[in-house]
Amino acid sequence: MPKTLFQNIIFTLMMAFLMVYAMICYNISLNIGGMTTAVFLMAFHEMVIMWPVAFILEFFIVDKLAHKLAFRLVTPEDRPVFITLAISLMIICIMCPVMSFIATLLFKNAGSQFIAVWLQTTVFNFPMAFFWQIFYCGPFIRLVFRTIFREKN
Repeated sequence: MPKTLFQNIIFTLMMAFLMVYAMICYNISLNIGGMTTAVFLMAFHEMVIMWPVAFILEFFIVDKLAHKLAFRLVTPEDRPVFITLAISLMIICIMCPVMSFIATLLFKNAGSQFIAVWLQTTVFNFPMAFFWQIFYCGPFIRLVFRTIFREKN
């Protein structure tokens, strides 16, 4: 979808923001035993760290790798929706364990149980990341992006 470097930066910033915010809310809810309205504000404390980290990872490393992996499953001639889904799936498969690793390192005080806590965090996060990205965040951000960067005919 993004056609220029500027558009790619904006798209990645928006996608990273909504994905990270939702994942932080989800993880805080898991940690405190359920969702409360306070979670929505609590999430912003971690956002100042995790959003820039997610943006940098996605923009400079993960996007290129995800495209390479996705095009092992699909071809440029495939329907655009399948290409988009393949790329999204590869991004989830890379970002979920990496961001879970960083969150475990920064916020979980796992100590000698770090590997176990990281693996558990990844396993808990993966279904949420998958469904949130594929069914809500991805389509919503692409809609907003298309609205902002409407092509002039």
